Amino acid sequence: MARVAILGAGFAGHTAALYLGSKLGKGHQVTVVNRLETFSYVPSWVWVGVGRMPLAKTQFALRPVYRKFGVRFILGAATEIHPDERYVVVEPADGSPADARVDYDYLIVATGPRLDFAGTPGLGPDRGHTESICTGPHAEHARDRYLAEVERLRQGERRRFVVGTGHPGATCQGAAFEYLTNIHKDLVRRGVRDNADLLWLSNERTVGDFGVRGVEVRRGSKTVSSAEFIEAAFKEYGIRHQVQTGVTEVTAEAIRWEDYEGRRGETPYDFAMLIPRFLGQPLRVVGKDGADLSAEVLAPNGMVKVDATYGLPYEELVRNPDAWPEHYQNPRYPEIFAAGIAFAPPGPISQPHSNPNGMSITSAPPRTGMVSGVIGRVVALNIIDLVKRGRMTHGERMTEMYAACIASMGDSLWDGSAATIMIYPVVPDLRRYPNEGGRDLFVTHLEMGLAGAWMKRMLHTTFIYKLKGGPGWQFIPE
Repeated sequence: MARVAILGAGFAGHTAALYLGSKLGKGHQVTVVNRLETFSYVPSWVWVGVGRMPLAKTQFALRPVYRKFGVRFILGAATEIHPDERYVVVEPADGSPADARVDYDYLIVATGPRLDFAGTPGLGPDRGHTESICTGPHAEHARDRYLAEVERLRQGERRRFVVGTGHPGATCQGAAFEYLTNIHKDLVRRGVRDNADLLWLSNERTVGDFGVRGVEVRRGSKTVSSAEFIEAAFKEYGIRHQVQTGVTEVTAEAIRWEDYEGRRGETPYDFAMLIPRFLGQPLRVVGKDGADLSAEVLAPNGMVKVDATYGLPYEELVRNPDAWPEHYQNPRYPEIFAAGIAFAPPGPISQPHSNPNGMSITSAPPRTGMVSGVIGRVVALNIIDLVKRGRMTHGERMTEMYAACIASMGDSLWDGSAATIMIYPVVPDLRRYPNEGGRDLFVTHLEMGLAGAWMKRMLHTTFIYKLKGGPGWQFIPE
């Protein structure tokens, strides 16, 4: 009997659990450890944060799904990995010591990010001054704060909204972009947009970079960039933008920052939603003799080292697509895999920048949503291969991976909109597409309009159905 332990039940971990549970059968044991009893469809939290969807509509209980697939579920948080003896120490949420140790033959670390609000003084809703839509409770808190701002606007006050990234090394610009455009649409719907000033504040090199080096598409004989695409939307919506900016501190009145040129400044605000830096979840890696093995398994940011080539200068990394991992497998302990945000990438996708003050203002590579699901599937299928055949037959680098993103710009199915972005590959491959910026311009696509709003809503329903393991779930792509 093979024992597979999965730490985390987000897009990557939950997808892996569905494949493992359905294909390994009762002769093997699959265990999921997760800090929450529910799965959350995070892409729809942009609607929760403006009061257009209740949080409950984005969540479902995990236990009934895992029961159907024969997957064991432990509510708790993993605190230690003992790779020499192949077990994980878990702190159960109910305090029960029975599940304090989970043995494994294969381990998938899919814990998602640790939200590093502490990395920027004054950031975050708990101990700081800004909002977040990175957790369900945070999205509800942002909603309540936002609706209070709406009431001030109705009283005739002018209010300043700032949305973007809250750390020079943050990622997930797409979610922040969606939230800002949904704020715009909601304020228009409520008839108070004229009293609101909206600002996009980001560490991106250009508007529309999104941490993936931007996107270019071919329209007939013309090439259009995501920068032009998003700038046009901002112009139409009356949204100001400031990029190449790393937030350094937030006070109750202002956001302080440095930019590419090393200039320091501050931006006053009334409401701000800024995405924090993502780090790996706190896990100790302990050897058989009690030695600290963290450096063997984890990168300095706490994410799991995998079969990537680390330490390459950016100029070499962009010319070497094989530097990106294929199997998401730790080289020292090959029975350990990492999926989604939990794996340590070999470097940024977008060009890094250090300003004259020595500050790195560089978008981290996004690995959420579809990318997380795809990696979760790849890892699960390889473990199934190892259990049944003794060898892996699946691999997919991010330089070979498709990604589709539908960025909501208002949820209404009658007058809403969305930016539909198709990217192939996610990480540009200059070896295959040397004259096209590293991407296939026949496949890569940008479109904006009402059809995207319908697709965004359809994906919400379809993916929740898939992730609940409904009949035919495996035929719906990640």
